[in-house]
Amino acid sequence: MEEKIKDRGLIVSEWVDQRQILSHRAIGGFLSHCGWNSVLESVVAGVPILAWPMIAEQSLNAKLIVDGLGAGLSVKRVQNQGSEILVSRQAISEGVKELMGGQKGRSARERAEALGRVARRAVQKDGSSHDTLSKLIDHLRAY
Repeated sequence: MEEKIKDRGLIVSEWVDQRQILSHRAIGGFLSHCGWNSVLESVVAGVPILAWPMIAEQSLNAKLIVDGLGAGLSVKRVQNQGSEILVSRQAISEGVKELMGGQKGRSARERAEALGRVARRAVQKDGSSHDTLSKLIDHLRAY
């Protein structure tokens, strides 16, 4: 595969800093399984998600991002005659196109950017998360 795409892409087979990648200005969206860490990192970076949940809590996280927060879109999935849920190349392609250039994608991107600003403010000095954590630490020190 690496030989096949050497002039058009990059395969990284080792660990990468996903937060750093999501924060890069060239990133316009994130095709994600919607694990909680990935969701948080995407929200903080202000990057909309193309949700492709697979197991555990990922479907709930995807529902929160897409339906609850409006900061992403779902990949269209089809259940075959068995219990497998399939995602076609076309569904991924359509999802990426909508996320990057469609009206729903534009709305998701704007919402993700707004959530990112709020999330980053919350962890800064005097932000809500920063203050709450400081209060907890002060309370624990008192004992």
